[in-house]
Amino acid sequence: MTTRTVLVTGGGSGIGEAVARRSARDGHRVVVADRDAAAAERVAGEVGGEAWVVDLADTAGLEDLRLECDVLVNNAGVQRVAPIHEFDPQDFRLIQRLMLESPFLLVRAALPHMYERGWGRVVNISSAHGLRASEFKVAYVAAKHGMEGLSKVTALEGAPHGVTSNCINPGYVRTPLVEKQVADQARTHGIPEDEVVERIMLTRAAVKRLIEPAEVAALAAFLMSDDAAMVTGASYTMDGGWTAQ
Repeated sequence: MTTRTVLVTGGGSGIGEAVARRSARDGHRVVVADRDAAAAERVAGEVGGEAWVVDLADTAGLEDLRLECDVLVNNAGVQRVAPIHEFDPQDFRLIQRLMLESPFLLVRAALPHMYERGWGRVVNISSAHGLRASEFKVAYVAAKHGMEGLSKVTALEGAPHGVTSNCINPGYVRTPLVEKQVADQARTHGIPEDEVVERIMLTRAAVKRLIEPAEVAALAAFLMSDDAAMVTGASYTMDGGWTAQ
């Protein structure tokens, strides 16, 4: 297998960490990007990769960036839960910067290198919320729907240059991001915290369990492989049957 450079944002924990570990296991050079320096350095050190400590919400600092990576995995994200009429505009703007504007700027920075080499992979960790909506998540849903469009345009423009772009659309994954939602969801819906996973997170899924980060990483590994050369502009659901309804 050809050794390639894989850049994973939000690589210090959760899905990003799982993708970094799987990529290293598959023989690739891994760059772990995260605003948490300790987390980025821990994962990079454990997989023999490189840490890039960066606040991707500071999008002005990314405008002149140039990246020399063969695979870009846009994964970094946050969540805020509140009704629209109570949603903090600053939180809305933060989520759009981090989860839509930043992926655009990173794709923009990575494509020249990919085009020069005639090969590249963009893997966007979207969500079932990139395809469906839920109450109280206006910023997250809006950003993920935007990521779907970004991914498809990247696929169309990248096709003549050997670059593919796809989304992975998981339901609820067992990550710190999901665990932090439990209290917010309990408060917003007026239910006990120990009922949130079953009554809120898994209510639409046919398979009643959280997704494991390694399962998402396995799909990412396929999408960044040569075997996926004809897979582009797609959105791969991994949601236990949520969006089948």
